[in-house]
Amino acid sequence: MSRKRRMFDIDMPAMDDIPVGKVPDKVLEKRRGPMAAAISENADALRDQQSTEDAIRIENDRLAHELVRLRSEGLVTEQIALTDVVTERLTRDRKPGLDPELDELKASIQDIGLSNPIRVERRSDGRYELVQGMRRLSAYRALHAETGDDRYATIPAGISDTADLDDSYRRMVDENLIRKDISFAEMGALARAYAEDPGNDCPSVDKAVSTLFKSASYTKRSYIRAFASLLAMLEKVLMHPNDIPRNVGVELKRRLDADPGLIRQVSTALMSEPDRDNAREISILRGFLSQEGSAGSKSKATSVSKPRRAKTTFQVTGRAGIGKCSASSGRLDIRYDLDFTRVDRAKLERAVAALIDDLREEDDLTHG
Repeated sequence: MSRKRRMFDIDMPAMDDIPVGKVPDKVLEKRRGPMAAAISENADALRDQQSTEDAIRIENDRLAHELVRLRSEGLVTEQIALTDVVTERLTRDRKPGLDPELDELKASIQDIGLSNPIRVERRSDGRYELVQGMRRLSAYRALHAETGDDRYATIPAGISDTADLDDSYRRMVDENLIRKDISFAEMGALARAYAEDPGNDCPSVDKAVSTLFKSASYTKRSYIRAFASLLAMLEKVLMHPNDIPRNVGVELKRRLDADPGLIRQVSTALMSEPDRDNAREISILRGFLSQEGSAGSKSKATSVSKPRRAKTTFQVTGRAGIGKCSASSGRLDIRYDLDFTRVDRAKLERAVAALIDDLREEDDLTHG
């Protein structure tokens, strides 16, 4: 008996319709088990992690190099101890003595902190040489001495590598050129000190002025040279050189160049009054600039004994800060941080009238 064969109806695709090549991922995904899928996913995650770590490493290297560059240029602010800051390498252009506006700076530091850090250069002994910020450093030292507060034992500073001496001087000078109170005598003294320092290889004061005050105008540099020369002529007898007005110093230097014998006369006149204040010293110098002062030795002596009245300068403290006043015969100038044009005119008139009346009464009482 024959077996009955069973037939299956299978719909086979044509050979031309079967794609040839890589098996699609979706097909492989269906064929892989859970373990194989997990291993594949872990490998992908590791590759992504390595790529991320490489990118972070590259960025960190870039930032590290940038930080090193900024630090070397003094553009990163750090807290350094006051005791580690020295002022030995550069001749300072700050006039010695008490700074009348230091209290104002100290009050500002106490209220809002230091807005502008000092600038220093690293030294081989681990300390720092001050380049910019003598007043700020002085204010911190005074605050620490007065209060004992540890907040003022350190000061914010931009630290740079030690630069050429010329560059260090330029940084100091360029910052101080914007100071309103720096005198031509101070700048002239700095130029002389720079030229006299053998470490600077500077043959003359003229060269020193050109090097240090390169950012200043030609006219300003000529004034600095004039004061440097004036100090060389009268340095031993001048007691208040920083208070000499620009026009007085420049004109007096011109007169001394034209008549060298006048140097002894000016020196004698100054030494005859050893207790003179700044106003009297300027008055004596002005006497040699008057018409009588250029007519002959006798009339020069007369002009020294009867100089024209000099200005009286002083400062007053108000709610908006310190006002600078200059008084002379028939004139009173007041410089104050206040826009007087915005003050009510009637109020301003009353204040000026009261001031004049009060001063007139004082004058009447003096001469009554």
